[in-house]
Amino acid sequence: MDPTLPTGTESAWAALGADAALLDRVAFGGPSGGLPSRLPVMELARTTVAVCALAAAELGAVRTGRPVARVRVDDGAVATAFRSDRLVRLDGRPWDGFAPLSRFWRAADGWVRTHANYPHHRARLLTALGLPDSAGPDAVAAVLAERPAAAVEDAVYAAGGLAVAVRGPAEWAAHEQGALVARQPLLTLERLGDAPGRVLPARVPGTAPLPCSGLRVLDLTRVLAGPVATRTLALLGADVLRMDAPQLPEAQEAHNDTGMGKRSTALDLGRSADRRAFEELLAAADVVVTGYRPGALDRFGLSPEALEERRPGLVVAQLSAWGRYGPWGGRRGFDSLVQAATGIALLEGSPEQPGALPTQALDHGTGYLLAAAVLRALTEQHRAGGTRLARLARLALTQTAHWLTHGLAKGPEGGGPYDPERWLAERDSPMGRLRYALSPVSYEGGPVDWARPPGPLGADRAEWLSS
Repeated sequence: MDPTLPTGTESAWAALGADAALLDRVAFGGPSGGLPSRLPVMELARTTVAVCALAAAELGAVRTGRPVARVRVDDGAVATAFRSDRLVRLDGRPWDGFAPLSRFWRAADGWVRTHANYPHHRARLLTALGLPDSAGPDAVAAVLAERPAAAVEDAVYAAGGLAVAVRGPAEWAAHEQGALVARQPLLTLERLGDAPGRVLPARVPGTAPLPCSGLRVLDLTRVLAGPVATRTLALLGADVLRMDAPQLPEAQEAHNDTGMGKRSTALDLGRSADRRAFEELLAAADVVVTGYRPGALDRFGLSPEALEERRPGLVVAQLSAWGRYGPWGGRRGFDSLVQAATGIALLEGSPEQPGALPTQALDHGTGYLLAAAVLRALTEQHRAGGTRLARLARLALTQTAHWLTHGLAKGPEGGGPYDPERWLAERDSPMGRLRYALSPVSYEGGPVDWARPPGPLGADRAEWLSS
């Protein structure tokens, strides 16, 4: 095994239920100063990319009968990809992913972190605070300064908004949800049902031998971890169709970053015609990835068990913020809120105010782990031959956060100066000239770029590319 192999790679690969002997296929290098932080963020980043790339090489090998390709993890490429949402440009214009009311605020007894990027979340936050829709940051600051942080958290969540009290590591560990998270594995990957599905095709004739060639992925996720995962599956050859409800707002700017290689459609599952279209898609899908809060999709028959019943042999991957258990199991959440609740914001901050990781590393890292779990599920299905039993992968941002704070140590640093330009590319898109980060998922003979740029969100037909 490579003597520089980070121990985090070993633990993540073991969590995926994979063969430890394959770890000698992985090598690391490149400038590692692109994600400076007190916590081992670079270690988390390189580790999650490494296991994703190795899982891709493994699936490619079992589908072609070739040896598992060697994986090269370049820290510069990894750091650039983990900052992709901050580096994306459309006709030279950057994207600021945070709205004015998404930030840290002083409370009467500490700090509160809010998330109000979407209009409906902003409206619910202001309602919970008793403020008019026209209220700005000064009015919010005045109200929050008079209220205890935990009371704000409870009131905003009760109104359907998003706010968390900023906690230290010890306070989170003593919290009921934090104690439950600490007892969870990094991820779970298990069998789902006993009915055999169709056999995974060896490879689609006439196409490049990419690991996911011929596979269809239904992407029911929103910013940021889920789209990072499905963006990676698209790089590896899958036909990825993102599906959004037309009544839920989403930023085209976010899709410019995470929509690489995908198509995007809009379906309202409350309408009979759109529901029939979805069922036709599901009937031919190989993978379904969901990223809505736990239970939110169950009323549409989209629980893992209901999906598997209608599509035996399906791989289902579920992502949540806080985990699907405990008092916060049904709560909405985002990377910034998880950092605030779990102690990361105080660890990365100063005596004057909380801080943040140099990137939304929980989102990006969990995204690559999610893609790796899907790839490993497909590998196990292929090895099972005609039985192809359904698989269920579950991940949570809080579990990745716990791994960052308790399961990883600082890895090697150095390797020369870091300049992201080396790992950026440009191409024309339907919206204009797009600058974007290249994928860090790299192995011998693997793809170096996506087959297509993103298009307008929701503009594609609800159908697969080939029958």
